[in-house]
Amino acid sequence: MMKKIIILAAAIAVLAACSANDDEKAEKLMQQIEQLYEQKQYSATLDSIEALRNQFPKAVESRKRALVIWNDASLQMARADIAKTDSALLATEELMKNETDIYKHNILGLQRDSLKARYEALCGVVKMILHRKK
Repeated sequence: MMKKIIILAAAIAVLAACSANDDEKAEKLMQQIEQLYEQKQYSATLDSIEALRNQFPKAVESRKRALVIWNDASLQMARADIAKTDSALLATEELMKNETDIYKHNILGLQRDSLKARYEALCGVVKMILHRKK
């Protein structure tokens, strides 16, 4: 019985040492990820987090920190995309008001509907990210 306890304790110690070592190896990449996020380079931030996940799958603490940054970067990107989509939607609706050609009016209607769907989907993404952050 004592032998099993010693083996189990040794195994736990080895696993903990490996995990800490992986987190130490991932630290340089984590610093780069944090720097990219601070520079508002959100797409590059997400790409770097993907690289971290692939290169250091056992760096648990680093991956936890990266997940928070992933959510924040995704949120910022979605909010910026919502603003662009909203502007495009308003511009399209304004063009529709003044368009007398039926064909062009219908094409603008299709664009408006597509932009509305995109806007609603992006709002859903933001709600989901905010819900996950709670």
